[in-house]
Amino acid sequence: MLPGRLMLDLEGPQLTDDERLLLQREAVGGVILFARNIINREQVEHLTAEICSLRPELLLAVDQEGGRVQRLKEGFTRLPAMRQLGCLYDLDASAALEAARLMGQLMAAEVIDVGLDISFAPVLDLDYGQSEVIGDRAFASDTGTLIRLAEAFIDGMHRAGMAATGKHYPGHGHVAGDSHTCLPVDHRSMQQIRDTCLKPFVALAPRLQGIMPAHVIYTALDDRPAGFSRPWLDLLRKELKFSGMVFSDDLTMAGAGAAGDFAQRAEAALSAGCDQVLVCNDRAAALQVLEWLESSNAGCCEAASGLKANPPTGGDWLASPEALLARQLAGLLVDKELQAALHLLV
Repeated sequence: MLPGRLMLDLEGPQLTDDERLLLQREAVGGVILFARNIINREQVEHLTAEICSLRPELLLAVDQEGGRVQRLKEGFTRLPAMRQLGCLYDLDASAALEAARLMGQLMAAEVIDVGLDISFAPVLDLDYGQSEVIGDRAFASDTGTLIRLAEAFIDGMHRAGMAATGKHYPGHGHVAGDSHTCLPVDHRSMQQIRDTCLKPFVALAPRLQGIMPAHVIYTALDDRPAGFSRPWLDLLRKELKFSGMVFSDDLTMAGAGAAGDFAQRAEAALSAGCDQVLVCNDRAAALQVLEWLESSNAGCCEAASGLKANPPTGGDWLASPEALLARQLAGLLVDKELQAALHLLV
């Protein structure tokens, strides 16, 4: 059985009987874990193993960016906000690039080690100092710095065997509104967007296996949010030559509400060019989308197979001296001890 078009979440740290039946429905294509699903490493390993015993093809995801967006905590390395890599870059570019690679590899290796496939990372948004929801999740406010650090972070993810998913296309950082709670509108010209926010996606599209569009309206090209916009997703596919998988952002977010009820949101996202839709924190909404997918014969999501974890064979990198260095470095960056981090690297 191939994975379906819906990625959904779970109620708690163990599967319920209803969820065991739910995950076996063909239109389900993935599961995303949140903090309520996670107790410790052993419990997560047991949970992912049970999911895989039911449907081994399902894509298993988590948000493990670092900083304030880190779901896996007990038994996992505390990761820094990506902004700390940007601060390190201001002191020593070469050391910061090595640090970014190590953070990407450490994050991905720990996530894969407990049976998950992907973390929705990296964030490719620029920080303009006006978006609280992005803020220090961004590597930098300078485009060139962001691209170089993100490229190194992606390289680390790839070394660990994890696909990289860039978000939030074509850039969420310029709008002040949080698309979780409202529908932000970016009124900049197309040239302004091309000269800034779009550049990381242009530069890194060949290295990304997934992309997540923003629930933001960019009026220069369309009056619909990017994840529901055929013009924006056509630009991604045709101009940026992106050939990977496009995930909708969570369809229960306020920024998705303009597309209608949950089934209409899913239809709008898939019609625009998304490959898989996320419906989180609302089981009734997920069931509505699932029933619509089944009644509309939406088909499978073959692209999801390309994002399954593919860890290298031979040796346990997490037990290596380099992984120990990465953990020490992460601790220093979390504590904003940049000079000590440099001494560790140089």
